[in-house]
Parts: sequence; C-alpha cells; structure tokens
Amino acid sequence: MSGYPPLAERMRPQNLEHYIGQKHLVGEGAVLYQMVSSGRISSIILWGPPGVGKTTLARIIANQLERPFYTLSAVNSGVKDVREAIEKARKARFFNSASPILFIDEIHRFSKSQQDSLLGAVEEGVVTLVGATTENPSFEVISPLLSRCQVYVLKPLENEDLMVLFHRIFSEDVVLKHRPVKLKEEEALFRFAGGDARKFLNIIELITNAFNEDEEIVITNENITRQLQQNPAQYDKNGEMHYDIISAFIKSIRGSDPDAAVYWLARMVEGGEDPKFIARRLIISASEDVGLANPNALLLATNAFEAIKMVGWPEARIILSEVTIYLATSPKSNSAYMAINQAQEVVRNTGNLPVPLHLRNAPTKLMKKMDYGKQYKYPHSYENNFIAQDYLPDQLKNTNLFTPQNNPQESKIEERMNKLWGKK
Repeated sequence: MSGYPPLAERMRPQNLEHYIGQKHLVGEGAVLYQMVSSGRISSIILWGPPGVGKTTLARIIANQLERPFYTLSAVNSGVKDVREAIEKARKARFFNSASPILFIDEIHRFSKSQQDSLLGAVEEGVVTLVGATTENPSFEVISPLLSRCQVYVLKPLENEDLMVLFHRIFSEDVVLKHRPVKLKEEEALFRFAGGDARKFLNIIELITNAFNEDEEIVITNENITRQLQQNPAQYDKNGEMHYDIISAFIKSIRGSDPDAAVYWLARMVEGGEDPKFIARRLIISASEDVGLANPNALLLATNAFEAIKMVGWPEARIILSEVTIYLATSPKSNSAYMAINQAQEVVRNTGNLPVPLHLRNAPTKLMKKMDYGKQYKYPHSYENNFIAQDYLPDQLKNTNLFTPQNNPQESKIEERMNKLWGKK
C-alpha cells in the first residue's frame, strides 16, 4: 500500500457528479452548477471550515471548464509570487480565450498589499480568482476585492454525506475496494470527523491500517476511539485540530482556568495560527462569557485586536496572553447572550408587532396629526432622568428578557433597575 498516495488524495473527486455535499451550491440547478454548465464563472470566494471541499471544488471548476489552473497558498506566497502567477496567466491566455483560474488557498492570510496586487488582474479579467477561506471574508478581504467577487458559504458535511463517502471508499478505492468491512457502529466516526471529509478519510485510513490485509475490517466506537487516542498525530497529520483547540481555548476561559487558557493559546501560537483569528475569538468571549460582569473586558479585547495589527508576531503573543488571562480571571456572565437569544425567540414567535404610537417618529404634519410621538415622555425632563412608560409593543407589556446574574457588577444593575421600575 506504500506505493499509493493517501486515501484523501485517492478519493478526491474529479467532477461535480462525484463531489459530495454542498448541494445548495453544486446540486442540479444550484448557482455554481449553473455557472459550470454555462461555461462562465465569475471570481468567487469559498468560505467554510476545513475539509468541506473548497480546494477540490476549485479544481473541479477548472477541470470542467478546461481552464488553466494556477494555485498559491497565502501561507508561503508573497506579492512577488502573486505577480509572477498573474504574469504566467497573462501569457497563457490567447486572443478571446477564457481567463485562467487563480486559486488562492487561505486568502484571509494575505496582507492588504498582497490583496491589492490582485485587484487589477481580477478587474481586467486576466484571471478569474477563486479564493478559499475559513474566516469571514467581510473581516479579512479588502472591500475593493470583495466587491469583485461572489462569496459562497460551504457547510460541514452531514452524516448522510459522510456515509455516501464511506460506501464509495469501499466500492471504488483501488486499495480498499477488495477489503471486507463491517460497520457495526458509526457514532464515534461521525463525532470525530465533525463534518470534515478530510478528517473522515484520515480516520478510515488509520482504522483500516490497524487490520491485517486478510482480516475483516470491523468498525466500532471503541476501536475508533482507541486508535485515535493512540495515534493523535496520524489522525491530525494535516493540522486540522484548528477548531478543536479554539474550542478548548474558549471553554477554558469560560471555566475561569487561566493556566489551561494560556496553554491552548500557546498551542495556537506555536502552530502558526493567525493572531487576528485568536483576537476575534477573544472579543466574542469577552461579550458572551464575561459580559456585564466586567464590561471592561470587551474594551480590552477590542483594543487588543487593534494592537496586534500594529505589532504583529512575535510580540502579539504577549498582548493575546494578557487578554486571555484577564478574561479567564474575570467574573463571568452570559446575561447579554441570553437576553438577545430570548428577544430573537420572541420576535420569531410574534412577528412584526407595531411600534407604539408614542415611540414613533413624527417628521411630517400628517404623522403628528395621527398622534405619532404625542404621548412620549422625555426622560431627561424628569427627576433622575427617568419616567416610567411603556417601551415594548402592547402585546409584550411587562415581558422580561434581561435577567441580571449573581455578580457584583450586575447586582448593582439589578438594584438600580428595581429602584426605577420596581419588580415589573
């Protein structure tokens, strides 16, 4: 078997017919299916987690459209590499032929100057850009480039998609199609894969390698768990623990364990993680997990995001460490998170309730005549800058959405609210 490439490479589909998942994009009649069928593709950015087929989809598009395909990785490519790739594409294009496809993996790691160097070629049609990113392109891709691309979101694969892949492995793969296999349990297989096809394929390869070639491959939750615990490097040889580690990082902060939090931070730093990715997660944690128990946490996390853009590696690790420890040691509250969740649920259940007349704006005479804003009481005209009046739609009077939690900061908030509103 050593003469064969890894299973993930052997099973890489070559056309849309064999592409698994993302039916909302490549299913018959879907947007990318239509583009490929018509022979015309615009510049696009594929946004989704690892292992969902972004690179594979880019290659399939180029293959089916019979376009030259140039690829760059943002991790190890500079402006010079971008310009060289564009020049190659320019020379490879003849007369009115369709533009070559330039695929940039992890485009979110490109600096502003690198992205700027793409603009002219994309705008002139020298290349059709296909970018892949695990990060929200709204934050990471410059506006001029983003405006020239369509963004398509790829989702983690469903268990049903992974089962299709499983059956295809043991019916089509040159190595495994002759091996007897019994899938007795699949829960651990799906759980460890987490919707990531690459992880799924790596797990299958790891499990099958544990059996002799003349043995039946028996897949159970127990042997999957045992093999993955014994072979963590093999399981994750392509560095796909990205989401597992950030999950452990955030949960350690939420659990007020600064030692664990800074350990997981170090794992990300040593692994070459994008510092802005970490900083954004700290901002989310500051609002979701620390919240009103320490409002300064959000200010510190936001300032850290700006600071690391000015400083960069390696000093950015100190800034991230400071904020990580600060959040982990802060009192915790998710009252703001719970309040917006409850408010959204109320909106979904009650629809577009009318705004009470006294809260409406009245910029015209007609609106004033209809009593828009007539009964509104201006709080600053009253003692303590407060006057009790209804602010919710009539159907939701006295609905409670925000509940202060048990910490010193929110106890003060609760005391003030009770003084103003009583026990409403």
